[in-house]
Amino acid sequence: MQIWVDADATPSPVKVILFRAAQRTGVPVTLVANQPLAVPPSPLIRTVRVGAGFDVADDYIAAHATAGDLVITADIPLAAKLVASACQVLSPRGELFTAETVRQRLSMRDFLETLRASGVETGGPPAYSQADRQAFANALDRLLAKAMRA
Repeated sequence: MQIWVDADATPSPVKVILFRAAQRTGVPVTLVANQPLAVPPSPLIRTVRVGAGFDVADDYIAAHATAGDLVITADIPLAAKLVASACQVLSPRGELFTAETVRQRLSMRDFLETLRASGVETGGPPAYSQADRQAFANALDRLLAKAMRA
């Protein structure tokens, strides 16, 4: 198992949790972004810098993540691709995407995109909170514990 992170939009507290998890479990973490990232020195943590452009980091992760890997992303289309490839996908807010939930989220995303295109103000997601951080940490711990038992 390897952990892949869609790092451009991943909140800093999530990265810190992942760095600690890598050290604790020995599971390697790869952060993919189109900008330089500061990470602690560790053979378990690496970064991949991709070129600028729409979905370049997403495409890299989709091309390199394999069945059984864990991917951290809030990008619903990327999550859908990865779930179809038998990857586990977790949002920075602790939501584990499944085939069913990712379909529902894609439908809602498309609906909101249609509303925005017609001029309706839909707002954005709420600010990342302590509850989100805790939900992510708990979900990550459950997934890693399950992987370690397998």
